[in-house]
Amino acid sequence: MASAMKKIALIVAGGSGTRMGADVPKQFLLIGNKPVLMHTMEAFHTAKVDEILIVLPSSEFDSWQNLCKQYNFKIPHQVIAGGDARFYSVRNGLDQIDNNSLVAIHDGVRPFITTAIIENSFSTAQAKGNAVVSVPLKDSIRRVDLLSNRSANRNNYYLIQTPQTFQSKLIKEAYAKAEHINFTDDAGVLEENGHAIHLIHGDYKNIKITTPEDLIIAEAFLKQTSTPPDTTSIH
Repeated sequence: MASAMKKIALIVAGGSGTRMGADVPKQFLLIGNKPVLMHTMEAFHTAKVDEILIVLPSSEFDSWQNLCKQYNFKIPHQVIAGGDARFYSVRNGLDQIDNNSLVAIHDGVRPFITTAIIENSFSTAQAKGNAVVSVPLKDSIRRVDLLSNRSANRNNYYLIQTPQTFQSKLIKEAYAKAEHINFTDDAGVLEENGHAIHLIHGDYKNIKITTPEDLIIAEAFLKQTSTPPDTTSIH
């Protein structure tokens, strides 16, 4: 049996408040009287990861330090400066990670990730090289072309969430070899480097807080008791 690899959470929190219509970055908005990013970090701390790294715009370092003091936030973590695009922010974070670890790359504004999913992502990534959290579509969908649209089978599509967890050597190599930055997620970077992606079950509560209605949903989720999700692999 392979020895357990170090588990690292790389939390990317470089968003702004533009779509939220807020004056502060969305990762610093409050839910349950505490910034979103702190809830997210607490989830990984509860899951007993070995290290937590967060990527922030350098212009927000002072704001984050002040928030940590204001809320007496004591979870150990390293702060890394982000880049001009998410691709560069993730790459900056990966540069701080060795080649013999497991790294869960996670959106800072997905605070409802569960311990069960985090643990499953790490164990699957150790065994298969990567694990990408996803959920089936609920709604009907249509494929839209330039001049027409047609029905598509929703059973063939999944919504992709985070964390997306990788053996660090593989994802660092993929980022180093990437020939462009127009990826929608980290799985796409690895896939372009020739690796198959392994999907695991996520949770519909694992929302990405982006728009004002998401804050309303988030407050409701905080009041609910979480039900453990399915943690089997999809394929």
